[in-house]
Amino acid sequence: MKELILRFKTVPRWAILLLDLLLLTWAFTLSYFIAKQFNFQEIVRGHFFIYTAVYGSLALPVFYFMRIHTGLIRYSDTRDMLKIFSAMLITSAAYVIVIYSALVPLLDIKGTQLRLVLLINFFIGTSLLVMLRITVKNIYFILTRKARDLDTVRVLIYGADQNAIMAKQALENSTETKFVIVGFIDISRGKLNSYIERKRVYHIKDLAALKKKYAIDQMIFVKDHLGTRDKKVIVERCLRLGIKVLTVPPASEWVSGRLKIQQIKNLRIEDLLQRAPIKINNDKVCDDLCGKRILITGAAGSIGSEIVRQVLRYEPQMLVLCDQAESPMHDIQLEIEEKFPNSNVVITIADIRNLERMHQIFNDYRPELVYHAAAYKHVPMMEKNPGEAVSTNVGGTKNVADLSILFGVKKFVMISTDKAVNPTNVMGASKRIAEIYTQSLDGTQSMPLTPAANGVGMMVKGTRFITTRFGNVLGSNGSVIPRFRAQIEKGGPITVTHPEITRYFMTIPEAVQLVLEAGTMGQGGEIYVFDMGNPVKIIDLARKMIQLAGLKPEKDIEIVYTGLRSGEKLYEELLNDGEKVLPTYHQKIHIAKVNPIDHEVAKRVVYELIALNERKNSSGVVRKMKEIVPEFVSKNSPFEALDPVK
Repeated sequence: MKELILRFKTVPRWAILLLDLLLLTWAFTLSYFIAKQFNFQEIVRGHFFIYTAVYGSLALPVFYFMRIHTGLIRYSDTRDMLKIFSAMLITSAAYVIVIYSALVPLLDIKGTQLRLVLLINFFIGTSLLVMLRITVKNIYFILTRKARDLDTVRVLIYGADQNAIMAKQALENSTETKFVIVGFIDISRGKLNSYIERKRVYHIKDLAALKKKYAIDQMIFVKDHLGTRDKKVIVERCLRLGIKVLTVPPASEWVSGRLKIQQIKNLRIEDLLQRAPIKINNDKVCDDLCGKRILITGAAGSIGSEIVRQVLRYEPQMLVLCDQAESPMHDIQLEIEEKFPNSNVVITIADIRNLERMHQIFNDYRPELVYHAAAYKHVPMMEKNPGEAVSTNVGGTKNVADLSILFGVKKFVMISTDKAVNPTNVMGASKRIAEIYTQSLDGTQSMPLTPAANGVGMMVKGTRFITTRFGNVLGSNGSVIPRFRAQIEKGGPITVTHPEITRYFMTIPEAVQLVLEAGTMGQGGEIYVFDMGNPVKIIDLARKMIQLAGLKPEKDIEIVYTGLRSGEKLYEELLNDGEKVLPTYHQKIHIAKVNPIDHEVAKRVVYELIALNERKNSSGVVRKMKEIVPEFVSKNSPFEALDPVK
């Protein structure tokens, strides 16, 4: 029996159509008998057989062309029921037209009571067809679950709207897991203690009692319901009670209108840390980007690739992508071809350190805007390879910035980092030097315009150089969250460098939104600092990720402290001690008041640093970096010996 059910094949479509017609014929017969009050003599002497044959002849093409028989009965839903309802109405209407326009005059029939027959038949026929599908569906799922010995999972669903109801129906119909829906959780007092599809709506305060009474295993969120404040409160309670938190996409994202078990995902830490959606001035950004030629360096990286996605929504004239990583560039190319098939995108493989190659790209495509995201970013790796940090983060940035001036780029937006503030490592110092150089370029070039009518000559500013500075982005390549996730999947341990280490976090999309907005508002020379919210303890992040995986910290997954890595500091900063911020029209974007360095001075020290780097003397390079950035004091690094003795 078990093997028979598991090997169950779908019934042929013609068999379903035949079964539907048999039910319709039986329903019509019963309706006719009811209308005639079961007067068999009158029924037999009348035109019963002709009426029934005509009805069946009309129902067949209607049900066939409306494809009522093509859906799998065990997956029938409300849309299938609506199609049955519509088919019955069309059949009844066609029947009335045929009978009264052709058959009644032909046979001189009077007093047929066909309207009453059709009314009764509509309710009986519709009910039988719907009951057939519901019965077959329930029997199939009951037998399948028993045959497969499925584990029972007791579930609460957050929300009480249509998406939550559809999620309930989909979970109950699952053949892969036996979900028992205990009820709904909602914060709307108007819905509390009401019933939806025989399931009660509870308040979040009832969660502990429900866990104790029903042994709740999981809380299901529909992603549309993931609001910031309420979400965090509910998730925290679930984690404390040992209830696993899962998410399903909204019904609009279900495959073929049905929820697949693979779409039920663990709630990710990125979802939990995400703040309220950022609002940007799309009209201003569109004016800045629409119809422009734009170059993005580091286009295959975490930030660069998101800049690509968001810029493409504003329909630039041309988008030139530049990166040295071949495989990631191939991936982003395939994504663009799928999601933005009509966009004008040029893929270039190039290293920003190669001045001749970058000159060729600028000369060929003449970009009007440049988003410079290419950089080395991993602190411990750059601490061991300071020459590479200088050649890419400083030398590469200098190449792109100088070419931007040479080819008349209107705006150059550089992606920097909070590690450039009071740097304790080579990577942060290299980014601070890049900031210094690009900021010094702003205002050094002006282009004369034709004298105005009043005879007064005018000057227009050349390339505007803008820097954006923010902290860690959630889920970026090589960051802490993907590493923790991989360690949890392996069964642990999770490695944390220090129990007190904290970091600022922002999602990649919201960081890029702010980059575009800052680039739009920038007049040149600014360093924009983003509101990163409150810093997060990495140890708290690790514990929360373990709990979200349905496990217990220190019991199921061990947490091990490994010590601060080379160049790493406990707390990141967005401003150094001498900097203050000015507000902008966007509440999450501020301008850091940084004392600019004269361009000739900046150019000289950068040239000296690059020349020193060509001699492959790491200590000499780092010593020079500390001269350029006096606040650069190494931490947990062999380069501490180069710091002045206090």
